[in-house]
Amino acid sequence: MAHINLNNDKPGIVGLFHFRKDTAKPLCELAETLLRGPSPLSSGEREMIASYVSYQNNCHFCHTSHGASAAHHFDGDLSLIDDIKKDFQETEISDKLRALLDIAKKVQKGGREVNDDDIQKAREAGASDREIHDTVLIAAAFCMYNRYVDGLNTWAPEENRAYDEMGKMMAHEGYTRERPGLD
Repeated sequence: MAHINLNNDKPGIVGLFHFRKDTAKPLCELAETLLRGPSPLSSGEREMIASYVSYQNNCHFCHTSHGASAAHHFDGDLSLIDDIKKDFQETEISDKLRALLDIAKKVQKGGREVNDDDIQKAREAGASDREIHDTVLIAAAFCMYNRYVDGLNTWAPEENRAYDEMGKMMAHEGYTRERPGLD
């Protein structure tokens, strides 16, 4: 049960968005910009970064919903959610994405954890300054989103399958679409 009365039974950040519609709008716009706006990283790669950071933060709702979204950007196989927990042992990812995920993991611990060697490794793997920038910003933003969701003790379904439709909607319709009850 959430720490406060949200006056709805929606899971995770969705319940918080229904509670504070005025704060939902800019938070959704930020997610839309970070995860679907212009970037040399694909939306699927950016969703993987968001899911990975959320897993590192132990935020089940964000990890699973964004993992499902990443899966729907590719082949729709929800096993990606569990593979993210295993540091992408089964999913083929590029050396560049792996280096960017290493940076994201360090940002999750603290921004000053990222060092020159991490940046050099990403550059050697082909990452541009824009890709490094976007990775750091996604990681930092998802630390905020995760703390918002978990700091108010929202509930979240356990099973990956429960996130399938949400992930599909996030991947294909985005974060700023019309949502009944949020207008």
